[in-house]
Amino acid sequence: MRNSNIFLSLYKDYVQYIESGLLPPGSKLPSEHELSAVYETTRETVRKGLNLLAQNGYIHKVKGKGSFVLEKSRLKFPISGLVSYKELSKALGKPSRTLVYAVEQIPAGEVIGKELKCRPDQRVWKVIRAREIDGERVILDIDYLNAKVVDHLNSEIAADSIYAYLEQELQLKISYAEKVITVESVNERDAAYMDLGDDRHVVAVRGYVHLEDTTLFQYSESRHRLDKFQFVDFARRTSLTD
Repeated sequence: MRNSNIFLSLYKDYVQYIESGLLPPGSKLPSEHELSAVYETTRETVRKGLNLLAQNGYIHKVKGKGSFVLEKSRLKFPISGLVSYKELSKALGKPSRTLVYAVEQIPAGEVIGKELKCRPDQRVWKVIRAREIDGERVILDIDYLNAKVVDHLNSEIAADSIYAYLEQELQLKISYAEKVITVESVNERDAAYMDLGDDRHVVAVRGYVHLEDTTLFQYSESRHRLDKFQFVDFARRTSLTD
């Protein structure tokens, strides 16, 4: 097995251990040396898997002491990580589903063309989905994907996981994203596709997603109800002096 797959296997294994309760909050993970032996790989590859767990809010790495499982009592959306809603929803422990409102190929136009850095006449996929949790639509996702990179999409794929389709079927290597987070007034589309009650604001997360070769292929806008979710990142202070 290639190292690029091994670190993902480690990540997925420990996500399962943590979310199933096999590793409760506060538990210490095996050392990098021990994990290297278990997965028959290098410590560098193990470190990549542990860093991914840390980025997505599963563990906290303490220098000189090891990696410890964090409390995940509610769904947290990592700022620095790049995971799909399907992956995150496994941590909910509540009924959830995806409602697909649109999957269509359109010209990018001036606005989306600027976001995707492509010509206005370039064809893109426009996908609109609401995420329903406990019977309430609390997230609205609007995605635009360059049709030169993603030549096929349909409602079934959108209802399941677009990223799973891109990675498993198209063998694309999704690498990194730039994200911009703001609090914005509710617009007409929010009101139509979300259950907002008296809320007049939502959290908007705009993402620019790149492949491993740095190709920008997706511009997304994810709009969240204020009372349901928190966005997390993990920062470590590094000394500027010796």
